Amino acid sequence: MTAADSRRLLILDDDPTGSQCVAGIDVAFDDDPAIPIEVLAEPYSACFVLTNTRALDEDAATAMNRRIVGGVIDGGIPAGGLHVVSRSDSTLRGHVIAEPVAIADELATHGIEVDAFLLCPAMIEAGRFTEGDIHYAMVDGEAVEVAETDFARDATFGFTQSNLRAFLAERSGGAVAAEDVRSISLEDIRTGGRDRVREILAGARERAWVVVNATEYSDMELVAGVLAELEAEGRSFVTRCAPSFVRPLAGQSGAQVVDADSLTIPPARLEHGLVVVGSHVGLTTTQLRAVQERGTLTEVEIEVVKVLDERRDQHLRELVETVRETLTRSDCVLYTSRDLVRTDDPAESLAIARSVSDAVVEIVQRVRTARPAWVVAKGGITSHEVAASGLGIRRARVEGQFWAGQVSLFAAQEAPEEVLGMPYVVFPGNVGGPQALADVVDTLTAAGTSR
Repeated sequence: MTAADSRRLLILDDDPTGSQCVAGIDVAFDDDPAIPIEVLAEPYSACFVLTNTRALDEDAATAMNRRIVGGVIDGGIPAGGLHVVSRSDSTLRGHVIAEPVAIADELATHGIEVDAFLLCPAMIEAGRFTEGDIHYAMVDGEAVEVAETDFARDATFGFTQSNLRAFLAERSGGAVAAEDVRSISLEDIRTGGRDRVREILAGARERAWVVVNATEYSDMELVAGVLAELEAEGRSFVTRCAPSFVRPLAGQSGAQVVDADSLTIPPARLEHGLVVVGSHVGLTTTQLRAVQERGTLTEVEIEVVKVLDERRDQHLRELVETVRETLTRSDCVLYTSRDLVRTDDPAESLAIARSVSDAVVEIVQRVRTARPAWVVAKGGITSHEVAASGLGIRRARVEGQFWAGQVSLFAAQEAPEEVLGMPYVVFPGNVGGPQALADVVDTLTAAGTSR
């Protein structure tokens, strides 16, 4: 079987929100290679694996990447024609260098030498694009070089360079020289066309880095098409990208936007649903207030101070009883108290965050047998924990989004019986306008009451 006959797309996603530009693709909520092995059995298939590596240190992140890629290949998926995507943040946070290199190292142990890494952080729907090798983010309606935004001051993955060539040099500690980074410019794409893009990619060898400039989907579609042609001829590439580039890599175009008419809620479920809010970013708090102001949900608050002391078990029992009773008569929003409990000790801060997250998961675990009509999880890490640990979802399918490229609807494929068929919504913390969460709830409520 040639590479042309067996192209498959394995997307290792370092945060649970990366499938927000595609539809009809399965997502594994844990790192067991068995799921992508099954999904990728057919040529031209694609599968996301949620690694959550943005929450891990570099050694743990690279080890997970290698374990999944190696497990998929050892499980019978041909290494030739396997395109591995290291999907990450559109504002350049994450293990940008280490994860693609780990993937290439693992492919090398299976006889595949990677020719080049493509860096394409554009996310069109969120206003992140690259022009002249400089990556921009829309902030308050203005295009701002990404190094000048708050994203660049991330405590773990901060950076100072907006030019992606210089960014790669900075993040690699000089191991990647800026002058050695190749670039596919907008002029190359729009004037030179396929021939020029092919020339650049064909000339990339020995794990060269290639920056992909893009301000619209057509730019990425042309590059993805050339990439597929070269891979069919036996060339090998690894992509590091934000959500948008995954769409043309998977051979999809356009957005699958869901509404109340396209939502299916099984009749055996309750009429009412559950919103779980864990994110503490300012926008999430604003969106939560908007839901509260509409008065369409009953509020149940997890008091963080009680979770952290001897009152924990009793508090959680009371919350579970309250949520289960509430769901019989009303939609319900479960949220952590908005006042952050802080400490100067990083290890202690992490332990506090873990304890609160575990409390959220435990409540969802004990509530899911009530069969809520739907569940919305607000916050990237929250959405992963609620799905994988709270609801027990191992595999789900992306059905579409509530807005193009934002807020995904999942349908569980492998999960406990009481969860199968239940719409599950992944709502990132820093996405949407003030009314977005309330609008999603209204759409789900309309679907539930129309049965």
